[in-house]
Amino acid sequence: MWQTYVTVFIGGGIGAALRYWVSGIAPRYFGTGFPYGILFVNVAGCLFIGLFMTWFEGRFLVSPALRTFLVIGILGGFTTFSTFSYETIYLVRDAEYLLAALYVSASVVLGLGATVAGGWLGRLL
Repeated sequence: MWQTYVTVFIGGGIGAALRYWVSGIAPRYFGTGFPYGILFVNVAGCLFIGLFMTWFEGRFLVSPALRTFLVIGILGGFTTFSTFSYETIYLVRDAEYLLAALYVSASVVLGLGATVAGGWLGRLL
């Protein structure tokens, strides 16, 4: 069990470092008026999770450790938006349209609300 945590820890560190590097490149080319770097990271993460999960489910059999390292570790450290996107698509694929809409709505509304609440708490405390 601890090996899985180590696998996620190492992959997550790699993914976070990649996110920092990739998101830092964008302002040099596109400026700082819009978060292009994080937008790129989120879209790239979604592309890669779709690619990897499709490959792993049908085309290539990989060990659970490698799947954990790549998807949960690296992509999880790179962006959690990719996981959000994949889980939404999974609900839609299972014809759970109401749950998918609820998940998207709750994630966006609650996430933004929690960010506002965190800012409020930060000023208060």
